[in-house]
Amino acid sequence: MTLPFWVVVPAAGVGSRMQADRPKQYLLWGQRALIEHTLDCFLDQSDLRGLVVSLSATDSWWPELPCAVDARITRVTGGRERADSVLNGLAALRELGAADADWVLVHDAARPNLANADLQHLLTTLAEDPVGGLLAVPVRDTLKQIGTDGRVTATPDRALFWQAYTPQMFRLGPLQQALSDALAAGAQITDEASAMEWAGHAPLLVEGRADNIKITRPEDLEWLAHRQH
Repeated sequence: MTLPFWVVVPAAGVGSRMQADRPKQYLLWGQRALIEHTLDCFLDQSDLRGLVVSLSATDSWWPELPCAVDARITRVTGGRERADSVLNGLAALRELGAADADWVLVHDAARPNLANADLQHLLTTLAEDPVGGLLAVPVRDTLKQIGTDGRVTATPDRALFWQAYTPQMFRLGPLQQALSDALAAGAQITDEASAMEWAGHAPLLVEGRADNIKITRPEDLEWLAHRQH
């Protein structure tokens, strides 16, 4: 099956929880930066139309990477929030020729272990979907709801909860509209799916691998270092 798609990678954050000397996407996995592995997940896909990376205006690490001169990658300046960075990326895709109905995948820069099988599963599952959706994983552990005092107030049914991963896949026009409207309304938007939900849509969850983790803490990088790269 052929399904042309575009990619936006928001990467303007600093990743303060890593307590590192650089943004987390530039930490090394083997001999290469995390973001290089992340971009590789998409660059060799024959259906890729274009890829945009949203970076901080003061990012001094990107120009040092070999992929910074890759003609398939467009750099744009990110914004204060993730949604701002994604919107800037979507605007750049339009300049590259993307249309309202084109599929756009938004993927975390610090999620470098995306399996190609998961990517293909997402693309094929959502190809004809009217809304779009995202990779996700069912919650495995018992969940606890707590009060302001830190004590348990309830134990919800974990069967009702999934962890949201990326890529998240939506058509350019509706996603751009949802993000813009949600930001203008001051809504709490933590990912692209939450913007689509705010706009009244119901994204489809597509089960993926649990090892498609986002590197946010030092122990995540330690775990990754023990995996083949």
